[in-house]
Amino acid sequence: MSDSEIQEFVTVTIADQMFGIPVLQVHDVLGSVKLTNIPLAPPEVAGALNLRGRIVTCIDIRKRLGLPQANPEDNPMSVVVEHQGEPYSLLIDSVGEVLSLKVDKLEMNPGTMDPRWREVSSGIYRTEDKLLVILQIDRLLDFAGGANVAA
Repeated sequence: MSDSEIQEFVTVTIADQMFGIPVLQVHDVLGSVKLTNIPLAPPEVAGALNLRGRIVTCIDIRKRLGLPQANPEDNPMSVVVEHQGEPYSLLIDSVGEVLSLKVDKLEMNPGTMDPRWREVSSGIYRTEDKLLVILQIDRLLDFAGGANVAA
């Protein structure tokens, strides 16, 4: 089997749902982080953090996907990805393992999937006990819909 037939994903859990992020898009995995509030930011923006001297916008994936708020006592983790040359931190519940999956086993999103999820997913994989929803980072971080384009 050639490498082109295999894709690798970092698995993350958010509200008991497993998601996959293409491994080549993950730059860092962080434990609990201290966020600075960003006034007038969209609701999905949880704040900003300083990562080795770079300001990183932190996105609340639960809000982005319409999931219930996390328990304040839970210490969310963060996965840092890059979008249009800028780093973004994605707030998640936990990081799992890296899965190597066959490209031809990727299934289309089910018609019953929440439209917010369908909008940001490239498809699903069926694992032994759960569905793995594959996130498209560019779509996930396009919640502004081009609103940040200069007028």
